[in-house]
Amino acid sequence: MTQLRKLQSISDFDQFVSEHTTFVICKHSTTCPISSAGFSEYTKYADTTSIPTAYLLIQEARTLSNHIAEHYNVRHESPQVLFVQDGRAVWTTSHYDITTDALKTHVG
Repeated sequence: MTQLRKLQSISDFDQFVSEHTTFVICKHSTTCPISSAGFSEYTKYADTTSIPTAYLLIQEARTLSNHIAEHYNVRHESPQVLFVQDGRAVWTTSHYDITTDALKTHVG
């Protein structure tokens, strides 16, 4: 079981990436009911995995959210989960597809 880490800036993100070669990150909007449902599934998953997990709140960290989209060459969505291994987003999903089962299947 790992701790869900909140990222608020590009420097927070860079620090997290420097500590982990494999991780999962969730971009979450505090104003969207779909995002709330996805984030709830993500936190359930985070409570059961040994893989490092992090999240950011879009409203507080829009610059970071855009940076992650550009860094991993993925289209920005919210909510969105990215599974990163060795510097590449190897799996990403969004909206209602963010489920604990999907995370366990695709991430482990």
